[in-house]
Amino acid sequence: MNYAAIKKRDVANGPGVRVSVFVSGCTHGCKGCFNSEAWDFSYGTEYTEEAEAEILEALAPDYIRGLSVLGGEPMEPQNRGTVLGLLRKVRERFPQKDIWCYTGYEYEKDILRWMREEAEENAVGETEELLALIDVLVDGEFVEEKKNLRLAFRGSENQRLIHVKESLRQGRVVCLTE
Repeated sequence: MNYAAIKKRDVANGPGVRVSVFVSGCTHGCKGCFNSEAWDFSYGTEYTEEAEAEILEALAPDYIRGLSVLGGEPMEPQNRGTVLGLLRKVRERFPQKDIWCYTGYEYEKDILRWMREEAEENAVGETEELLALIDVLVDGEFVEEKKNLRLAFRGSENQRLIHVKESLRQGRVVCLTE
């Protein structure tokens, strides 16, 4: 996996001061995307152990509230394994910090379907483990015609801030309120 950027003090992609990792590679091609250069899976820098160590070090200060993973597309099949490895380490080392993930995929239509398909093949799939590590999932493609600059932590009105653990527990989508 490649990444487009690591922002060590980001206040735009989740609450508080965060570390944000922008992965490379996206097949959505949303019109008006703010990060279209990151659609290319080979864009940016190769994700290495050194990059991971840099991210973990950046998360260490108490004033850092958590990690946001964006793209490109973190949930692309080519990116999921590496993202999962990072989230495991973040959760292990910093259990008090929250994890936000931005995806153009839709929670019910895509992500839950992948989880069911993986469960049919083996006990716990990659998608289920990813969801278990994520606190908030911002889902849905960016839709330029629904762009709204007044929305907190998302770009278009179709995108939702999903409280993942509550959604899984209740068996329905539970969105954060603003």
